This record gives sequence, structure tokens and C-alpha cells, in this order.
Amino acid sequence: MSTIRRQSIISSLIVYIGFGLGGINTLLFARFLTLDENGLTGMFVSIGSIMFAFANVGTPSFINKFYPYYRDNLPDKKNDMMTLSLLGTGIAFLLVIVGGIVFKPLVIQKFGNNSAGVVKYYYWIFPFGLGQSLFTVLEAYGWQRNRAVLTSFLRECQWRLLNLLLILGLALGILRGFDLFVKLYSFTYLLIALIMTVALMARKQLHFTFSISRVTRKFASRIKSMILLAWTGSVMFNLSFYFAQIVIASVVPGGLDAVAVFTFGQFVASLIMAPQRGVAAAAIGPLSQAWKDKDYGRIGRIYTRSSINQLVFSIVIFILVALNFRDAILFFGIPHKYLAGESVFLIIGLNRVIDMGTGLNTQIIGTSTYWRFDFVTGMILVAFTIPLNYWLAKHYGIMGPAIADILTFSLYNAIRCIFLYRKFHMQPFNSRTIYTLLLGAGTYALAYFCFRSQTGFLWMIIRSVSILALYGGGAVLLRLSEDSDALWLAIRKKLRL
Repeated sequence: MSTIRRQSIISSLIVYIGFGLGGINTLLFARFLTLDENGLTGMFVSIGSIMFAFANVGTPSFINKFYPYYRDNLPDKKNDMMTLSLLGTGIAFLLVIVGGIVFKPLVIQKFGNNSAGVVKYYYWIFPFGLGQSLFTVLEAYGWQRNRAVLTSFLRECQWRLLNLLLILGLALGILRGFDLFVKLYSFTYLLIALIMTVALMARKQLHFTFSISRVTRKFASRIKSMILLAWTGSVMFNLSFYFAQIVIASVVPGGLDAVAVFTFGQFVASLIMAPQRGVAAAAIGPLSQAWKDKDYGRIGRIYTRSSINQLVFSIVIFILVALNFRDAILFFGIPHKYLAGESVFLIIGLNRVIDMGTGLNTQIIGTSTYWRFDFVTGMILVAFTIPLNYWLAKHYGIMGPAIADILTFSLYNAIRCIFLYRKFHMQPFNSRTIYTLLLGAGTYALAYFCFRSQTGFLWMIIRSVSILALYGGGAVLLRLSEDSDALWLAIRKKLRL
């Protein structure tokens, strides 16, 4: 567990630095791009992610599940896993391009009036989607090669640094106009995919061979069935997760303006998820090995500790952002129209807390022999998400997809938790879960009633310090997390306290 703890702590710190950069970018995007232009960048991410879902052909799941078998039975130079993964993704993306050309008239019909920017820059979304597809495959492989810190840095920091350079270039007049900005923006993921490739090859951790290995031959039938179901499940999940922006751009008055406000609230809510990315990146490799070794005790410990660790951190981040949302927008000079994103944040943010509190159920199921269940839950998720998003967006605007998000993903996580309990008698909750929820509720209520009439930057700082002192002190005294205790003891030792 110490390896997971160390890598997850470092990865989580990188993720938070990345989110800090993302916050700066969000501020600058809001300041120097119109709502319509800002909404278009959100559409790039949403549509690009759906393109990736179709193009990845289940390869991240294939890598996560079968890498230990390839590593234990083949020398690196004869390992054909990445050759198959990248080649399959490349071919699948060619089919995505063909599909994009065929269905362009439908895109014009759905977005032409409400979100004209999507139609204008439609073909520039494809290099963005290709970059996401290639990088995500390389990222899954990097996790297995214990490069979680590097993958976290590239996704969370390097990509946002590129965006920062682009928006500063636009603000300072170096880039002449939004047209050049958005075209350069479309290649940012391709650049970090290239950096990842070079880094792996420099460490001699990435090799290509065009000979089919004996491991591939041995597991061919299992690999094919897994890829098919994992691929379908990935498509279902990404459609559910990113469908909101697409339906908002299509049916909500304001089109890309509404997308910008929704995406702003959604991004702020994603701050809550930061620890999960680091923990998941560090845990994938050990989980794959534990399933191979049938070490169910280790899997159960990872499940329980990931749940309480993530819950402890997610609640305090939710409280900090929820009570400082309006003051932050007013202080940093973000256009007041973005205040409408507060309600979006509160609903989606609460959903992110629920998701974090249920632990690494996705990663545990995905690396187990029951990975087919991803397909089942994906089908359930998309069956509820798409119609709910559409109907609620038409009736409640940008609040509709936020409501759909918490309803559908709560159901999704509940089903997966019940499945793990019934199959393996694993469940992530204990008495510390209750104490954490009570501590969070008490901290929120006390901070709200003490500071609700105080506004401005100074009070924002005082409010935040008070929340951290109260919640952090309570978490340490109640010893809510073993890993937090270990981190606190390490800090005390370093500082000789």
C-alpha cells in the first residue's frame, strides 16, 4: 500500500497543481474569450472525448487487465501489446473520421442555428479527438509501467500549460484572433501524446513489434470478447458523461453561451475529483496484479481505503468552493453571467462527492474477471442519461443536465457497489464514513452561519482558513484516514514537531 500511497500523493499534488493552472485558464478564458468562444472550447473537450470512446476500441481496459500476463511471460522487445493497442486505435479513428464526414449534414442541422461555431470548426475537433485517443492509450500503459506521476503531469499540468500559453498569446496579441487560437488548441493533446511516447521510448519502456506473441495467441478469444464489451461500455459511459454539453448546445437558448456557463460550473465541480485521478493512476497496476494473484484481501483494503481517503478530501473541497463561489467570481472579475454556474456546481459537486465516497469501484471491476459488468452498467447509465438530459435540458435549461447527472450517476455507483458486495463481499464503508459525513455537515453549517454576511477577498481567506482548521483538525483527531495519519506523521517528523 505504501507504493500506492506515495504515487497517489505525488500524483494528487500534481493534479491539484494542474487544477490550479486550470483555474487560471478558466479565469483567462472567461476574461479574454466571449461566452460563445469559451463554449466552443468546452465542445471540443466533449466531442473529442466521445470520439475517443469510439476510437479506443477497448484498449485501455485490455492494457489494464492483461499487462501482468504480457510482462510475466514476454521480454519487452517481444511484447506486442502496445503495437496492437495503438494500431487498433489508429484504424478505429479513421472510421471515426469517415463517420464524421457522413454525418456532417446532421451536425449542421442540429447546431447550425443555435451553435454555429461547432459547424465552423467541426473538422478541427478531429485532431483534438485523435490526440485524446492516443494519449489515453499511452496513459493506461504508463500506469502499468509505474509512470503514474508522468502521466498525471502531462494530462493535468502540461496540457493546461499549453492552454495557458495559447490564451496569453491571444490576450497579448501574439496570436492574431480566435481563429488561430482554436486551430492551435486542436493540436494540444497530440503534442502531449508525442511527449509521452518519447519519454517511454527514452526509458526503453515502449517497444513495437509486428509479430503476434504467444501471449496474444493464448488469450486471443478472451481479449476479443473483453475488448468488444469494454469498448461498448466506454462508448456508453462517455456518451453519458459528455452528452450534457452536446444537448445544451443543441436545444438550450443561447447555445454555446449556455455551454460556457455549464462547463464553468462543471469544471469547478471537477476540482473535487482531483484526488481520485491520482489514486486511480497509482492503484491500477497493483489491482491488476492482485486480481492475477487472487489476493482479495489486498483488493478489499484498496477499496476501503480509497473510499475514505477520497471522501475526506472531496468533502472539504466541496465546502471550500461552495462557500466561496460567488466571492471568487466577483473578486477575479469574471463576467457576472458565470454566476449562473453556481447552481450547476452545487448539484454536480455533490454528485462528485458521492462518486468519490464509493471508492475505486470502476477500477476494481475493470481489472477483475467480471469486467463484462462494465458493459451492463454502461447500458443502464446511457439508457437513463440521454433521455433525461434531453428532457430536463428542454424544460430547465442548464440545470437540467446537472440534475440528470446526479440522478443517473448515483444509480450507476449504487449498482456497482451492490455488485461488488454480492460477488466478493467487499464494501467501502465503515464507521469512519459516518464520522466524515457528520464532520463535513457540521463544518459547512458552522462556516455558513458564521460568515454568510461577510463578503470580499479578505473574508474569503478567513472563511477558507477557518474551514481548513476546523475540518482538518477534526479529521486528524478522529483519525478518519490511515493514509492521512501516515502523511501527518511524516510531516511532523520532517518538521520535528
